[in-house]
Amino acid sequence: MPWLPKAASGGRFRHAHQEPNLSMTDVRSTIVRLLSAMGSAKEVQQYLKRFSQLDAKRFAVVKVGGAVLRDEMTELASSLTFLQRVGLTPIVLHGAGPQLDEELVKAGIEKHTVNGLRVTPPQALGIVRRVFHQQNLALVDALHAMDTRATSVVSGVFAASYLDRDNFGLVGKVERIELAPIEASLRMGSIPVIASLGETEEGQILNINADFAANELVRVLQPYKIVFLTGTGGLLDGSGKIIDSINLSTEYEQLMAQPWVSGGMRLKIGQIADLLRDLPLTSSVSITRPAELAKELFTHKGSGTLLRRGERVLRFESWEGVDRERLHSLIDSGFAPRRLADGYFERTRPYRIYVSENYRAAMILTMEHADDKRGLPYLDKFAVLDDAQGEGLGRAVWQVMREENPRLFWRSRHGNQINAFYHEQSDGCLKQARFKVFWYGLDEDFAVIARCVAHCGQRQPTLVE
Repeated sequence: MPWLPKAASGGRFRHAHQEPNLSMTDVRSTIVRLLSAMGSAKEVQQYLKRFSQLDAKRFAVVKVGGAVLRDEMTELASSLTFLQRVGLTPIVLHGAGPQLDEELVKAGIEKHTVNGLRVTPPQALGIVRRVFHQQNLALVDALHAMDTRATSVVSGVFAASYLDRDNFGLVGKVERIELAPIEASLRMGSIPVIASLGETEEGQILNINADFAANELVRVLQPYKIVFLTGTGGLLDGSGKIIDSINLSTEYEQLMAQPWVSGGMRLKIGQIADLLRDLPLTSSVSITRPAELAKELFTHKGSGTLLRRGERVLRFESWEGVDRERLHSLIDSGFAPRRLADGYFERTRPYRIYVSENYRAAMILTMEHADDKRGLPYLDKFAVLDDAQGEGLGRAVWQVMREENPRLFWRSRHGNQINAFYHEQSDGCLKQARFKVFWYGLDEDFAVIARCVAHCGQRQPTLVE
C-alpha cells in the first residue's frame, strides 16, 4: 500500500491527526491518482461519490477470518487505513479460528465440530474469550500504529441465546443486535472492530460463529457492501481460477450443479444467496484479499469474486412487451453524451432483445445477411447504466445472450472502455478507421468474416451527438 497523506473530512469522519494545510479535496485527488493505476479515474470518482452519499453504517461490513489476522495483518490494516483516509468508515467483524485451534491444543483440549460448527465446552470458554480479545486488540493496535482511529468492541453487540447446549456447549445464536457501541464508534469517525462473542441476558459469554454473526449484523444494517476477506481472494472454479462475478438470479442453479462446488464453498454460496435475498437489490457480497480491498471496492473489474442477487434477464423477439421509454432512457444514459437517433424503434427490426428486469442493462440483436447461407445475428446495442457497472450485471446479460446465440458479430468505437471485455469474449477482431469489428462462432470462415467487416464499414450510425 503506497504512502497516503493524513486526511480529515467533515462531521462523523474527522481524523484525530489532521494536517492543518491539507484539504479533503487534496486527499481525494491523491486517492484518485493512486487508484487510477487500477482503473479509470471516472470509475474511481463514480464509486467515491456513491459511497460518500451513504450513511456511515450503511457503507460496508467487512468480515475478517482468523487466518487473515495471522498472515496478512499489515495488508489488512493498510487497506482499512486507505478507506478511512478517503472518508469511509467500514464496520469490521473478525473471527479467530486458527489461533483458537492452536491455544486449545496447548491446553490439551481436543477440537470437536458438529455440522461444521465448533463445540465449545465450559473449560474452553476462558481460552475462547482470551484469544478473541488478543486478536481484536492486535488489529486495533495495527490500525493505531498507522494513525487510524479504531475502537475495540469485544462485547455488547450480540445479544445471544444458546444454540443447542447439549450438542454445542457454550455456543450462541444471535437474538438481537445492539447498535449503540457501533454507532458511538462511527460518530467519532473510528472503525469499530468487533469480536464475534455474544452474551445471554444473564451475562453468560457465548462463542458465536463469525460468519453467522456477520450475516446477522448485515441483516440489521443492510449495508451497500459486504466484504469477506480470505486468503484465497475469492471463490475458485474447477481449474483454480477466481470467479470474478456471480449473478445469483441467472447463475445460481447452474453454479450449484458444478461438481467442483462442494463442501465449504457450497455452504458459503448458499449462505450468501440466503443473505442477499433479505437485502436491498443494491447490496452485494465481495470475497477478496486484504491487499486487494481498494481495487475490489473502487474499480469495475475488481479483484475477487462479486456476488449479487442480481436481476432476471427478460427476452423478447420483437418490440412488443418492451418498455421502449425505459429502454430508450437506458441507451441514452449508457452512451452519453451521444443519444439514440429519432425513429430508431420504428426503423429497427430486432431479432432478439435481452433486458434486465429493472432496465439497467440491455442488448439488442438484429439479423443481418452477412452469411450467404443464412442470416447472422448482429449486436446493435449493448448498454449498462453507470450505477450497474461493476456489478457483473452486463456480463450476466451477455452470458444469457451467448447461450442462445452461438454466432455473433458487432462493432465498437476505438477507445470504448468495454473493448477489453469484447476482446475477451470474441474469437477475432479487425480494426477499421473508426471501429473495431468483433465476432465469435464463425469457425474462421474468412468469406463470412469479410462480409461482416464490410457490413460494419457500411452500417449507418443510430447514435447522434
